[in-house]
Amino acid sequence: MTKKTQNLHNVDLFQDLSEMIEQSQKQIAKVANSALTLLFWNVGNRISNEILNNERAAYGKQIVATISAQLEANYGRNFTEKNVRRMIQFAEEFPDFQIVVTLSRQLSWSHFLVIIPLKETQARIYYTQLASNQKLSIRDLRYQISRKAFERSEIANFQQTQIDDSLHHTFKDPYLLDFLDLKNIYLENDLERAILHELETFILELGKGFAFMERQKRMIIDGEDFYLDLLFYNRNLKRLVAIELKIGKFEAAFKGQMDLYLKWLNKFERQEGEKEPVGLILCAETNKEQVELLEMHKDGIMVAEYWTELPPKRELEKKLHQLLIAAKDRIERNRLT
Repeated sequence: MTKKTQNLHNVDLFQDLSEMIEQSQKQIAKVANSALTLLFWNVGNRISNEILNNERAAYGKQIVATISAQLEANYGRNFTEKNVRRMIQFAEEFPDFQIVVTLSRQLSWSHFLVIIPLKETQARIYYTQLASNQKLSIRDLRYQISRKAFERSEIANFQQTQIDDSLHHTFKDPYLLDFLDLKNIYLENDLERAILHELETFILELGKGFAFMERQKRMIIDGEDFYLDLLFYNRNLKRLVAIELKIGKFEAAFKGQMDLYLKWLNKFERQEGEKEPVGLILCAETNKEQVELLEMHKDGIMVAEYWTELPPKRELEKKLHQLLIAAKDRIERNRLT
């Protein structure tokens, strides 16, 4: 073996060993993280049971302060009073230990620290599943929470009450397209070009499983050319997803246009094993009553607003809260009639 050949062999050997070591280190870190998360759940659960069994509120405050001080003195800052209270809350909000065991293999304690303070149970479940399914980093999880992904998904879900349940938590309303940096005046092709320029970010906003296929999808019907703005495929749904972009308010005529596109896609583009295509019409403003009366969900068509400017946090929360209440009211009225 020549010296050059031996050096190349040594490089390959070093690379192989490095990969083995790094993979093992990652596995060890993953196991350690899981063990730590389960430990914190058990600590919180044990203290919670102690407080409940004693049935005295004053005792609860006293034991948390006392035991956390003792634990911190012996085992470090992981067991400050604030952290111990989070452990108690963790055990109370996630009472099923077997579910926690499964989640601990996918989410770190830091993930849970972001999720635990959320007030709504359904929101905690949503973000836990989102972080787990999409393997979100802590930063990305905070980003999704700050942009109210759960609330926007819930608003869209109310429009899908009679569609296949598999579509739930796939769409949002509204879509936040502030990253496009569009000015006050723009045309539909400006919107489309901006989306394609920021396609990766747009797909992140759409959600997990979306893959871009075509822009301006050409369809020839009765010798006439029709063009669909954007065509995506969703791997989770196993469906084509047709997206039309509108710069103005929703109009009833949009339904016929999208319905035509979906029927064409279903006949000529749908492949074996796929479900029927669905459509998403993105408008600068939706007319909720028209959308409701047209019962577009029965044809697999979603309508949602897009916002090119993100309002301040409090205003965003207020607007989404109002939209959610209005959606619930519409569903309740329909149920009563």
